[in-house]
Amino acid sequence: MVADAPKDLPSGSPVSNPDIGKRPGGLRPLVFASFTLAGLSVVFSALALLFAAGILPPLRGTDDLERQLRAYLLNNPGVIVESVQGMEARQQAAAQSEATAVIAQRRDEIFNDPYSPVGANPRGDAVVVEFFDYNCPYCRQATPMLDKLEQEDKGLRLVFKEYPILGPGSVFAARAALASQKQGKYLAFHKAMMAYEGRITETSSLEVAADVGLDVDQLKQDMTDPAIDETIRRNIALAQALHIAGTPSFVAGQEIVRGLSDADGIKRLIALARGS
Repeated sequence: MVADAPKDLPSGSPVSNPDIGKRPGGLRPLVFASFTLAGLSVVFSALALLFAAGILPPLRGTDDLERQLRAYLLNNPGVIVESVQGMEARQQAAAQSEATAVIAQRRDEIFNDPYSPVGANPRGDAVVVEFFDYNCPYCRQATPMLDKLEQEDKGLRLVFKEYPILGPGSVFAARAALASQKQGKYLAFHKAMMAYEGRITETSSLEVAADVGLDVDQLKQDMTDPAIDETIRRNIALAQALHIAGTPSFVAGQEIVRGLSDADGIKRLIALARGS
C-alpha cells in the first residue's frame, strides 16, 4: 500500500504533480510556449501602434494590418526572440527580488527552524539549506558531494528541508525521515535513502529504516505525529514563497540556487553564508 499525501496539504501543492522537479523537459516546453505567445501579443501590439503612428511604413501591395505585421515578423524573426527573452528576464528578476525579500522576512524559518534536521556540523557558522526529494536523482548526486564538503569544512552547517514533490512515495519517505529523528537516526536514514538504487516507496523506505537499525514499529507510530505533516506543509509553503519548484535547491545568505550545483558552486554559497 502506498501512502497518500497528507490530506490537508495546501491546495495545488507540488506533491500532487509527480512531474515537477524532473529534468530535463518537464514544464519547460510549456513555459517557453506561454512566453512565446505572450511575447507575440506584445510584439503585435507594439508594431500595430508603430504602423498606426506612421513610424513604420506600410508594406507595399497590401492594406491588411495583420498581414503587414506577420510579414514584418517573418522578415525580422529576432524581434520575437528578443521580446520573449526580455519578458523572461523581467519575470526572473521580479521573482528573484521577491524571493530575496522572503529570505529577509523569514530568516529564522529558513535557517533556524528547530524541526528541520541538520547535518554533521550542527554548530557550524555557515548555513546552507537544501530543499530535496528522496526520489530526485539529482539530489542523490548532490549527497556525496555535500558529505565531502562537510568533512572538509567543519563550519558548514547543512539544514535539510524535506520537500516531497515527486509523488506519494516521496511523501511517505519524508514523513519517515522526520520521524526517525525521535530515534536519533536521521542522518543514517537520510544517507541510506539517498544511496538507495531504485524508486523510493513505502516498502523501500521501511526496508532502509530496518537496515539502518530503526525500530520500524516505533517509526510507524512516530510518523502519526501531526507535527510531521505540519513541518512538510511549512516546507512546501516556504518553497513556493521562494519560487522553488524543483529539487535540489539551495539557500544561503540572500541567494537561491535552483538545481544541481557542483562543489565550486556550493563553496561559493558557503562563502556567502559566512558573509551574511
